[in-house]
Amino acid sequence: MGFSLLSLFRPAQKKPPRPRISADRWPEAVYAIGDVHGCLARLLELEAAIVADAAGRAGESWIVMLGDYIDRGPASAQVLDHLIAPPPPGIRRICLAGNHEEMFLDFLGDPRSGSRWPDFGGLETLASYGLASATLLGLPARRRRDMLAAYIPETHLEFLAGLPALLTLPGMVFVHAGLRPGVPLERQGEQDLLWIREPFLGADAGLPGFVVHGHTPGPEVVRTSHRLCLDTGAFATGMLSGARLGPSGVQAILTTRG
Repeated sequence: MGFSLLSLFRPAQKKPPRPRISADRWPEAVYAIGDVHGCLARLLELEAAIVADAAGRAGESWIVMLGDYIDRGPASAQVLDHLIAPPPPGIRRICLAGNHEEMFLDFLGDPRSGSRWPDFGGLETLASYGLASATLLGLPARRRRDMLAAYIPETHLEFLAGLPALLTLPGMVFVHAGLRPGVPLERQGEQDLLWIREPFLGADAGLPGFVVHGHTPGPEVVRTSHRLCLDTGAFATGMLSGARLGPSGVQAILTTRG
């Protein structure tokens, strides 16, 4: 069934909660990738490095994308095209939601209530779809929505709306932003999963496993006893980071530099 701006994002309707997925067993290897933010070239380079690393392994490997595929960088629409396309042979790709995807959907559903999004890198996303932001943002709300619907593929809307908020494997949690310490996994709020920083970043206890996340950019990968942050600010630094993980924890860090 086709999706549209009108059918997916009615402001009067409460959005359904995002799926949360789990697996009882680890695959041969899991590769997590941090915030891409429209940097398609870096993503392609890192994905090629992952495919090469996984080539000699017997069993299926997974790539887990940690959210924030859009905004700030130059090729958001093209990044979504790539993620929607089939993954490399022998690879399963799981894409999680980030707060920038959520802001984009809010803007698409009601450009007035989602008016913060253009200032958070959304202008670059609009440009990647061929939309002139000065023209679009100056239009009345109805015409603005019509223009968005004409430029943004339904496949992108369906993909963004269906992104899960969380992936769990035995002993490890994959999420965009983090978890609230002391709260059971099944009671973690979606707002925290997509947006939290503190008290998560400073926590040294109260988490339901080792957490692999993005959302909080830094000049290098951050690894502590309870978490691994893979957001190295690709749009600003030219560095996109990932990691190979297994039941024993972090096995390798993989980084591409522009």
